[in-house]
Amino acid sequence: MTGIRPGRTGDLSRVLEIQTQSPEAAHWDPVQYLDHYFRVAEVEDQVVAFLVARSVYPGEWEILSLATDPLHRRKGLARGLILELLTSGADAVFLEVRESNSVARKLYKSLKFIEVNIRKHYYPDPTESAIVLKFHSC
Repeated sequence: MTGIRPGRTGDLSRVLEIQTQSPEAAHWDPVQYLDHYFRVAEVEDQVVAFLVARSVYPGEWEILSLATDPLHRRKGLARGLILELLTSGADAVFLEVRESNSVARKLYKSLKFIEVNIRKHYYPDPTESAIVLKFHSC
């Protein structure tokens, strides 16, 4: 069975594992995730995906990190985590994604995110531009 729930301190080591296996995802210190909107997706009681977002203004959010265990990708887990955020009262949601991450960009487009900007040379190692995306509920 799959479920989404708030992330907890006990999830941080597993979240770090997933983050390490996902070089295309943002790499923050997972301890900081506890201070934000932090959700995990579980399959058979094991954390297999997570999403972290922060409120930047009432009704406006920024997705800081989203990653799925490589063995559980393309099963709708990231989509479910994003949809939970979008239906939790968020009027606008922003994020950056690597220009080369076509799989993620396709997912965001299917969820009605639109490209609003390009940040040249935003990501290091390897240097790459970021595509800034926005979802607006209206």
